[in-house]
Amino acid sequence: MTRLTGSALRVTIFVGEHDTWHHKPLYSEIVHRAHRAGLAGASVFRGVEGFGASSLIHTSRLLSLSEDLPVAIVIVDIEERVRAFLPQLDELVGEGLVILDDCEVIRYVGKEKKA
Repeated sequence: MTRLTGSALRVTIFVGEHDTWHHKPLYSEIVHRAHRAGLAGASVFRGVEGFGASSLIHTSRLLSLSEDLPVAIVIVDIEERVRAFLPQLDELVGEGLVILDDCEVIRYVGKEKKA
């Protein structure tokens, strides 16, 4: 795993929470592959409401029939590592959206406690 500060590339992958890869959640497979690839970090965020190419609105509201909420997986690392990881996303993501954008990372490290 890399420790990252400075210029980076962020990839955000939008899929449905019920999308799977070999009977396990797709978002989990993406995070585990990013970890194995040595990328600096990945997080999964569950949406409360959204729509995509289907134009169906998915929501977490109690009376809604939809349960396939949107999920965003965010991965950040230097551009070369992120671009090297993209072929794995080509393999995994059947339906979804992948966004790449430049970002700057500021890494905070815990401060030592004074005696």
